[in-house]
Amino acid sequence: MSIATIMLSSKGQVVIPKEIRDELHWDAGTQITLVSSASGVMLKAVSKKTGRKFEDLIGMLKHDGQPLSTEELCKPVDYSADWEASEKRSR
Repeated sequence: MSIATIMLSSKGQVVIPKEIRDELHWDAGTQITLVSSASGVMLKAVSKKTGRKFEDLIGMLKHDGQPLSTEELCKPVDYSADWEASEKRSR
C-alpha cells in the first residue's frame, strides 16, 4: 500500500501518481467513484461490467444426486460437533 501527497490544481484536478495507478491497475479510462465523508474522501474504481447476464449463470452449479426438498434445505444446521472439535484443536 502506497501513500502519496498530491496537490489540488486551480481547476480542482488531482493527479494520481503513476506508482499508485500501477499498483491499483488503473489505466487511462478507468472510471473512479469519489465518496466524501467527514474525515475526507475515498477513491474507488468502478467495477468493470463483464457483459454477462443473470441468465448466463443458470445451470452453472451442477448437483449429482437426488434433489433436496425445500424443507431439507431450510432445516437448521447443528454446528455443535464441529465447534467442539475446533475448541479441542485450539487448546
